[in-house]
Amino acid sequence: MSSPDLVALGSAGANQWRVNKTTCDLVRKTRAPKSVSFAAEPQNLSIDLTRSAIIVIDMQNDFCHPDGWLAGIGVDMTPARAPIEPLSKALPALRKAGVPVIWVNWGNRPDKLNLSPSVLHVYKPDGRGIGIGDPLASNGAHVLEKDSWAAAIVDELAIEPDDIHVDKYRMSGFWDTPLDSILRNLGVTTLLFAGVNLDQCVFGTLLDANCLGYDCVLLTDCSATTSPAFCTDATIYNVKQCFGFTATATDIIAAID
Repeated sequence: MSSPDLVALGSAGANQWRVNKTTCDLVRKTRAPKSVSFAAEPQNLSIDLTRSAIIVIDMQNDFCHPDGWLAGIGVDMTPARAPIEPLSKALPALRKAGVPVIWVNWGNRPDKLNLSPSVLHVYKPDGRGIGIGDPLASNGAHVLEKDSWAAAIVDELAIEPDDIHVDKYRMSGFWDTPLDSILRNLGVTTLLFAGVNLDQCVFGTLLDANCLGYDCVLLTDCSATTSPAFCTDATIYNVKQCFGFTATATDIIAAID
């Protein structure tokens, strides 16, 4: 029984009750599918844009800026900048199509109390040098610390007010974060993956998404790594073999247009 004075209860339109003093309506509003088809591997795909989101991982100064952490410790960060141009074209088109943009980035506590020694050891194996939370030699910003310049998204990628931000503290964006809850509230079932490093944080997040039951599509033109080329080959192979699909944002945007 419906009532005109029912009030929406819930932060996302896909997952709301409508309530008043005497009634609780649990029927969620349905959305008409917006299907788009494009080339992919190992099979071509059709997805519903109303149930899709793009996860952009670690496009941060520390990984992608010449004054960031990777460059400061001698890593050639040039490959990590490769996704910037395709993402700068893809994200506006996806937003226009109603696809949520979710930035999943390292954003650690200043006291590092949520980081185990095993996480810290990856980046500071002998306990010396510049690791997570340490100040950069170039500008003093603390490595991957929440709200620092080091952890900020690179300037070349525009951020919009409706974009969603999730801080992560592991390779995977699902561990110890609200990412899964956010996606469930949005009614999302298909995830497009982009960012760096392809074989580490992007793959770790995609792998967990697959285990949680999401449809996973790796955007190969919007993902990159500073690791050797064989790491890219192995990651793409494993995604296609076991954990989802690969496609390009270029093909998806062309299909939307």
